[in-house]
Amino acid sequence: MSSNRYPSRPRAVLFLFCALLVGATGLLGPGLQAQSMTAFANQLADMPSGEREAAIDSFMAQLPAVPWTDGDTAHFLYRSPTAAAVNLAGDFNGWDPVEELEQLSGTSLWRRSRVFEPNARMDYKLIPDGSWILDPLNPNTVPGGFGDNSELAMPAYVQPWEIEDLGAPAGSVSSASYASTIMGKTYQLTIYLPPGYDPLDPEGYPVAYFQDGHEYVGLASANLVFDNLLDSGLIEPVVGVFVRPTDRNNEYAFDDRDAYADFFATELVPYIDGTYNTQPFPEKRAVIGPSFGGNISARIGMAHPYVFANLGIHSGAFWPLSGETYTDWLAFDPPPFFRVANIYGTYEGGLTLLMQDWTTELSNDGVDFIEDGLPEGHSWGLWRATLDDMLTFFFPPEGRTVGLPFASGENETASGLLYPTPSTGLVFWEAAGTCQHGTLRVVDLDGREHLRIGGQSGASCAPLELDLHALPIRSGFVLWTPEQGPQQRQRFLLH
Repeated sequence: MSSNRYPSRPRAVLFLFCALLVGATGLLGPGLQAQSMTAFANQLADMPSGEREAAIDSFMAQLPAVPWTDGDTAHFLYRSPTAAAVNLAGDFNGWDPVEELEQLSGTSLWRRSRVFEPNARMDYKLIPDGSWILDPLNPNTVPGGFGDNSELAMPAYVQPWEIEDLGAPAGSVSSASYASTIMGKTYQLTIYLPPGYDPLDPEGYPVAYFQDGHEYVGLASANLVFDNLLDSGLIEPVVGVFVRPTDRNNEYAFDDRDAYADFFATELVPYIDGTYNTQPFPEKRAVIGPSFGGNISARIGMAHPYVFANLGIHSGAFWPLSGETYTDWLAFDPPPFFRVANIYGTYEGGLTLLMQDWTTELSNDGVDFIEDGLPEGHSWGLWRATLDDMLTFFFPPEGRTVGLPFASGENETASGLLYPTPSTGLVFWEAAGTCQHGTLRVVDLDGREHLRIGGQSGASCAPLELDLHALPIRSGFVLWTPEQGPQQRQRFLLH
């Protein structure tokens, strides 16, 4: 899949920029006519020293942008007559400031050239004499978890239109808090309600939950993404719940990870369902997170598969505790209604390889998923520009079917008839034709089993009547798994 698939994204600026690049060799002034950065450096070396700075002035004034992209090569440039050394760090070298810019012929101009993919996008900083700074020649920046970085965008990269304020009808953004009994902490929430939100709408609204919620709003403009996608007809109206961690590393990856997953699914979700007009179905909930937030999102999905059916993983850092999350996934049997969005950068070192391996496992498991490895790093620039891909996958404008179509009162398959009556708590099962060998189970929303009838040698030959009120749960699923044929699943919510 591609992150740049929407025809509504403006491209006029991109085409103009490419045209400037094509004509760059004719813009370098009389007497220079440089065919490349190397050619200009050689010409500079051949000039009398007294003429070099003026030649650099002319050269720099006529460049379309800095870094200057010439084909597949980006030239990082810096001017300083006093610096003793200038280094470069960014997504492309793991932020290790070992790359040195070359000072050209004893002048004030320093340069470093690197080859990138045509649609690459990189965060970076310059380090003159040990001081980390934004590139003073590049006005383009991108927010990051530790402050702004300079941005390199290669010519084929398309900037994300959906993060801009385009005047679309705006949803409401408000603050809330939730005191968790499990965690013994209070969590700060940001709640997004779509424009026109109706607390009495009988349909209700799907909900997207976010780890690192403060950053998804502040750095990724998630509220604008919701507004613009909805206004463009690319998603259905969605409620957003942005959760700010209190002890990020422990809650997302280490000591408190399991307790946090339970808090999220068994405390926070019921609170949101009880406070807002939601659709309380796993297919109508997504949990989304970046890095360690992606790690805990996957763990929440595995621990509570009947709460969250949509997992949005931005550069999932599955490596803590010897790759525990990846190993746990290998033993996990994803429900057939799971959807996963796995989006990462190809400049993320070992994490890139891990996400690629996980994609293979998703395919082997038969999970409905999208995957995109883009030539970028571990950054909010990547995550903010691909949030739209996750939301359009999880919440398309036509909505998603919840469970199997039993709403008409009965559903006939090769294995029988299931008659649900959720309001009374009674469920009837009758085999079709000959006796059907299989298992009838009742599970709660976390997948815990509360009733089992039959087994590998069991058969359902006569109608069965189950009184769900006799069980210690008020919501869950009735599952019929025949030895042959598809599984039937009916969601119930007792009143």
